[in-house]
Amino acid sequence: MLYNVVEIQKILPHRYPFLLLDRVTKLEKGVSIEGYKNVSISEPVFQGHFPDHPIYPGVMIIEGMAQAGGVLAFQSSSEEDQEAAADKVVYFMSIDKAKFRSPVTPGDQLIYRLSVIKHRGAIWQLDAKAYVDEKLVAEAELKAMIVDK
Repeated sequence: MLYNVVEIQKILPHRYPFLLLDRVTKLEKGVSIEGYKNVSISEPVFQGHFPDHPIYPGVMIIEGMAQAGGVLAFQSSSEEDQEAAADKVVYFMSIDKAKFRSPVTPGDQLIYRLSVIKHRGAIWQLDAKAYVDEKLVAEAELKAMIVDK
């Protein structure tokens, strides 16, 4: 384990119920990150999606992958930039080639694996994939930018 949820909250501004990354297990600065989210029936989203057939929304999977990408971007920055992270936020610029391959349900553990396609300045382009039991359930190319709050 590299970062637990308390340490992730020191990096990202997200909080319950929108912090969608429970732990970071691998991180190679400027290259890749792996982390996970435990999907629980007690999450508020299941009150409406769907009460009798709970499916974790694809948009939440994409957001979880993006949050993992935010940790990668912030932790890949210089030490000075990391200290200034409290005054920064990561904004989505684009989501491309998104595909949802299999439903995610309560009790699943979503493993997020992201790798850097391109990084220039404050802009990050990432190949993002989500797995459950080593089965690919979602993927997308994400582009984001670190900006001042």
